Order: sequence, then structure tokens, then C-alpha cells
Amino acid sequence: MTTDVVTRAPLDVRLAVGAGGAWIAVFALVDGAAWATLAVALTAGLGGVLAVLATRRWSGAAALALALFCVALVLLPLAGRIHAARASPLAALAREHAAVTATLTVTDDPRMLAATGPAGSARVAVAASAERVAVGGRSESVSSDVLVLGDASGWRTILPGQTVSVDGTLQPALDGGALSVTLFARTSPQRVGQPPWWQRAAGRVRAALRSAVRGLPDQERGLLPGLVDGDTADLDPVLADRFRTAGLTHLVAVSGTNCSIVVGAILLVMRRLRARPWTCALAGALVLVMFVVVARPSPSVLRAALMSAIALAALSTGRPKAALPALSAAVIGLLLWDPTLAANASFAMSVAATAALLVIAPGWARALRERGVPLGLAESVAVAAAAHAVTAPIVAAISGQVSLVAIPANVLAEPVVAMATILGFGAAVTAPLWLAGGEWLAWLAGWPCRWLVRVADSFGGLPGATLPWPGGAVGGVVLLSLVVGLGLIAQRTGARRVLSAAAATAVVILIPVRSVTSGWPPDGWVFGACDVGQGDALLLAAGPGAAVEIDAGPDPVLIDRCLRDFGINRVPLLVLTHFHLDHVAGLVGVSRGRTVDRLLTGPLDDPLTGSLIVHRFAAAHRLAVQAPPVGTHLDIGEVHLDVLGPGSSMRGTRSDPNNSSLVLRAVVNGIRIMLPGDAEIESQRRLLASGADLRADVLKVPHHGSAYSDPEFLGAVHADVAVVSVGLHNDYGHPSPVLLTEMARLGVPLLRTDRDGDVAVAGSPGHMTTVVHGVAASTVASPRVGASVDGARMAPCRRDRSASMICRSRCLRWSCSSATRNSWSIGRSARSPPPRDAPTRRWSRPNWPAASSTVRSCTNCSVRRCSATGAC
Repeated sequence: MTTDVVTRAPLDVRLAVGAGGAWIAVFALVDGAAWATLAVALTAGLGGVLAVLATRRWSGAAALALALFCVALVLLPLAGRIHAARASPLAALAREHAAVTATLTVTDDPRMLAATGPAGSARVAVAASAERVAVGGRSESVSSDVLVLGDASGWRTILPGQTVSVDGTLQPALDGGALSVTLFARTSPQRVGQPPWWQRAAGRVRAALRSAVRGLPDQERGLLPGLVDGDTADLDPVLADRFRTAGLTHLVAVSGTNCSIVVGAILLVMRRLRARPWTCALAGALVLVMFVVVARPSPSVLRAALMSAIALAALSTGRPKAALPALSAAVIGLLLWDPTLAANASFAMSVAATAALLVIAPGWARALRERGVPLGLAESVAVAAAAHAVTAPIVAAISGQVSLVAIPANVLAEPVVAMATILGFGAAVTAPLWLAGGEWLAWLAGWPCRWLVRVADSFGGLPGATLPWPGGAVGGVVLLSLVVGLGLIAQRTGARRVLSAAAATAVVILIPVRSVTSGWPPDGWVFGACDVGQGDALLLAAGPGAAVEIDAGPDPVLIDRCLRDFGINRVPLLVLTHFHLDHVAGLVGVSRGRTVDRLLTGPLDDPLTGSLIVHRFAAAHRLAVQAPPVGTHLDIGEVHLDVLGPGSSMRGTRSDPNNSSLVLRAVVNGIRIMLPGDAEIESQRRLLASGADLRADVLKVPHHGSAYSDPEFLGAVHADVAVVSVGLHNDYGHPSPVLLTEMARLGVPLLRTDRDGDVAVAGSPGHMTTVVHGVAASTVASPRVGASVDGARMAPCRRDRSASMICRSRCLRWSCSSATRNSWSIGRSARSPPPRDAPTRRWSRPNWPAASSTVRSCTNCSVRRCSATGAC
């Protein structure tokens, strides 16, 4: 009875209001001027004094005074930090874009970026603190936060706390922040000394856990370390995307949930043993410290541990609502420690989820139990629903989508999460001392991991599992208002029943209907070009559920998405024209839930990075790597393939891998398709000299539309339509204006994956139909590894919209081939897939008109501009 009375006591929200006001103030001013921040701080302090004086006349004056003092408390030191950061030598060098040698101390784990480097190489963002900078022969001490952008290969093994020396170019922060600068690294980091002992200990434990999970299947081997300590280095990127779509991302990122599960298990055991409260508290504290060491004491882990400690303290004392002031105080303290947390999406979700666990979930669970829902299931549903309700606006703001399956997915996943996490944690602490014991515990933990993989695949792979939503702050606020409004309406019993029925109907009916009515792929399609960013991934229809695939793109997530959208579950032939990463790095996504029967490649085994990926893939799937000679004819289902080139590896050209690309011509349902890979001028001229028949109805433009194409080759194809597979805002300037001008001169209509999304050609010779899919609502991709949003800033991208206009067939020739084309495209990222329910545009053109040099456009352009980190 006592516990129930305390639980139902009214909330003390006074400090929470103050923390919220402080948070909003820091969010608004962290990137502003020091004088403005100081002025607001002094004004808030003065207002607080006046409110104190008015306490006798107004009952709410004390709460207002507390809120104003909280705002002044966080803004006064922030003003000093902004002034010091902008006056520092590092900021001056950044404004000059100086080339420097910097000595840095890494403060957090490297984060993988969605954007990639040359030839698709992986890139990372690394948070660090600058200690010394050398430029022009002179060196001086500095103290400033730095965001390093560099190749992943050199940073993956760097531990937090490690001091490194790196050469690079400084520039102001990409997001306009005042407290840091950006360093574009030109060299790999050189270690200076060793990281602290606790970081080395954490590294050994994490390495031991990776050794312990080696015997698990691929999916579980990558998942278990993510559940235990947030180590997602080996997590299948397609599985990570399924977790994100299903609303399960918090499981593979270190959060308060991980900490609470481990520490809560120890407290439960101690209570069963009837240990005294102080003994339980000591045991919980020791395990929490151990968890922090295992997961590495980085800022994100320390935040998670703090949130966990608050939640556990409240729940263990039976007073969850009394913990709200403690949570508010923690928020204020963290903002004082690191003001940039005010714009950090991960921090916002952590605080919101903890507040929901303390305030909302207990009441919802009690209400469900009172309505006959079994004990345990009621808690699972309440926790999942409360956490999703409060975090959905934040997720929508940064991703531009809302998950429709998050609550049922979390309800099904929650019963085994604790088991997998506890067993995995046991494996982590056992493996460094006794590897065999750690392997046994990891084997046990693998079984609940299998269930989690199944849940993520089932829900995250559903067509229509997410709804597109306006991104940025506006979209987040709109969804938050909608959630609050529905919550108020649901206070009435009748309205609650109507809303429950509407929600169940929407989930049960909306997802299947959206899948069936998407209009994609078009009936009778013969050729498809996947929107995979800056890379190639092409499909030839080989029968029901089967396709011959030409290249695999740079990203497994995007190629898996495209194959699912096309309904492909079998790849009888996979052709890799050459080994550049933008053609082979997505191989894992090709085989995700699909069979691959045969593999063909180009003749040149170069570059090494791509070659290793291909040979590992072939070995894992027991495929022979074959390079077919010129003149080879292949019939796979409804596809006929002729190998036209290159005959042998080309040497001494501008790009030997590109010029050694396998060149194919396919015939599907009578439609001829030219597939030259990335062949450049030298290879194209060799083809012309060979006398090969190059005529085709459809041309896949060589090398993503680069300028290195021979006009005679382009003209010899006599194509009726051409497709460029290219990523928006790529670093190469593809497609080249030279190429676009030449295609316009030839009068060949041009479709582009960066502006049109996925492209499909259907029909028969003389009656071809071109259909594009995904032009309406693409969003910026989340960071890939672990689907973590820890580095995402909560700030809206700028959209320059103008009215859209769909081309009619008579305008298609000009709008799709002009060198100055102003194509309509909303918010595409070079790596972002279109949503599964994106609109489909269909252009039917039985007879293409004659060539014309007239340059016209019937569409307008809308481009989303975001920072190089891939987060807005």
C-alpha cells in the first residue's frame, strides 16, 4: 500500500522545467556569439532575482525563479567557452584553412560515416581534443575540441585516450559550431605514447569477447558484442538497417538499457539472497563500474551509465517519480560539462527514454494489468510503447521517417534482450581469464541473439514498415504535438478504444496495402538500375524472383533494399565488371537471404581492397571466380549475354581497372542493353576497332557519366534511352557536362539515379516504357555501423523547394538529356535509399523523336544540402 501511494504521488516538475529551459537555451545559443550568450545569461539571472522578490505575491514565482537560475547557470560558463574557442589560435588557423600537424587526444570511438572517400573507401569521424599544433615551422600549445575526418583504415584500432599526431587541413566546424573545428586528415594517425590503463583494459576485454564469439553464425557473431558493449565493427550492415527500421537501434548502441539490464540482474540476485540495502548498492556500483570499463569510458558510455544509475536508484527504492528531479539535475550537470550535448540526438533520446521509464511506463503497465493483461507482458508493452512515443519525434527529426512496427518488435525482442546481454557480459569478463568459459557463455548467448535477428529481419524487412515524415526540427515538433494530442484524447475511455482500433487497423492493413499498391517493379520489366549512390548495381530480369546482377554497388544496405523492392530472391549469375569498391563493396547485401549461383569478373585483379572483398565473398559462398573470354555467350533464364570486351587486362591507361571492365551486351525480351561498366576511352576505342556490334536499345552510360567517353562509341550504340548510375553531390563531378552535352547532341534521353531514384525499362522493342521510382522523399542516411545516431545533430537541413512537375513523354527528351538540366529531386543523399512507398513515375514512349540540340527543361530542382558527416 505504501509503495502504491508513493508511486501515485504528484510529479515534482519544478527542476524538470528548469532543466528544459536550460536545454533550450543552450541549444539555441551554443553556436552563437559569446556576447549574446552572456546577455541572455545575465537577463535570466536578473529575472530570477526579481521572481524571488515576487514570491509573496505570486505562488508560481519560486518555480519561475528556479527555471531562470538554471538557464543562467548553464549559459554563463558557455559564454566563456565560446569566447575562448573563437579567440584560440586553432580557430584562426581554421578560418585560413591552414595545413597543420596536430597533436590530438582521442576522446571517443571513431564513428563510421555514410559518405565515403575515393573509390568508395570507408570514412570515419573522430572526436578529439587538440593539445599542440605545428604550422609553418612553428609549434604552439592549444586547447580546443576537434572533429577529425579521415580514412577508416588508419583509425579503427585507435582507442579513446590515445594521443596521436596527424597531418591535415583545418577549417571551421562543418555544422557551424563555435566550440570546435574540423580537421581533414591527410595521413594516418601516428601514436604518441599509450592510452590510459583503463582504456587498454577495456580494449583487451572487447578483443577477448570478439574471440569468444568466433564460433557463432555470422549474424549473431556481429550482434552479440553490440548488445554487450556497443562494439558493432562486425555487425552486418543490412542487419543494422533492419534494426533501425524495426525500432530496435537502442539494442546495438550503448545506452542506459544495457547498463540497467546488467546492474539490475545483480541487484535481483542480491535481493534474493536478502542482502542489506548498502550491500546491494555497493554490488550494483561495482558492476556498473565494470560495465563502463568493458564498454570503454567514453562520453556516450558515461552518459548511459548515469542514466542507468538514476533509473535503478528510483526503481529499487519504489519511488520512480521522485527520480525526475535527479534526472533533471543530471541533465543540467551534463550540459555544464559538454554544452554540445544540447544538439546531440543520442543524448536527447537517452534522456527521453529514461524519463519515460520513470514516469510514463509504470502507469501504463498498471493500467494494462487492471485490464487483464498478464504480468510481464503488461510491463513489456508499456516500456516499449512509452519509449517509442517519446523518442519517435527525435528519430523522425533526424531520419525523416516513423516506424510502424517498433512497438510489436520491441515487445517480442524484450524477453530475450536481458538474457543475451547478461550472458554476453559474462562472456566478456570471463574470456580474458578463461577463453573456453567465455566461448561457452557466448554460445549460450547466441540462442537469444538468433531470436533477435529473426525479429529484426521479420519486422525490419516488411515493405512499408516505416512512414516518410518531414525531417528536421519542424517534423520533430509536429510529430511531438501529434503524440501529445493523441495522448490527451486517449484520456477518455471511448476515444481510447477508437484510437486503439484505428492503430491496429493501420498496422494490420496499411503495411500490406502499401506493399501491394506501390506499383513497383513495373509489369514486364527487363532492366533495372538501382539507386545505390556513387556506384553501379544493375539488374536483368531472368524469370520470376530471379535476376542477373551486374555489379553490387558501394553499400550492402542499399543493394539489399533495391533487390527486395524488385522482388529478387535468387541471383543465378552475378557479374562484377571490375574491383573498384563502388562496384563490389555491397556484395554482402546481394547474398542477404538470397542464393548466388555463379560469379563472373573482369580480367584484372586490381585494386587489392576490392579483390579481397570479392575473393572472401566467393570463398564464403563456394563460388569460383571466373573471367570469361571475349566471345562467350551465356543464356540464364530469359537473359542472353554476349561478352564483348576487354579481351585482356589493359595496362598503362589512365585507369587500368576501369579500362579492364567487363563489357557485356544483354538481350532480354528482345530489348538490347549495352553494359560497359566503367570502360573509358582506351577500352571504348578497342571495342570500336574490334568491329563488334555495339547497337543497343538501352545504354548504361560508362563510368557514371565521366568525361572519359569517346563520342564515336556513344554514337555507335544508337541507343533509344540511356541511364547514368551516379550519386548526388559526388566528389567527381559526375555526370560530366561534356558527357551530358554529347548525349543531348545525339538526342538520347537520359535518366539519372541521383535524381530519378531506381530506374526500370519494361516492354518490348519499339514499345519500351521507362519507369522511375523514389523521386519524392529520399532522406539522409543514418550512420551505418550500429545504426547509431550518437553523432547526429538535431538541426534541420535547408530545403530550397519549388513546385514539382512530372514530365510528359513529349518533354522527356529534353528534360532528361540537357547539359543544363534542372531535374526535380527532393533531399537525395548520395547514399540514401528511396522509401519503399515512394511515388513511381511512368513514361511510355513507343517511338522516340528524332535528335535535336534544343536544350529545354520541364522540371524544377530541389536539393538538400547537408554536412559532410552525413548528419544534418
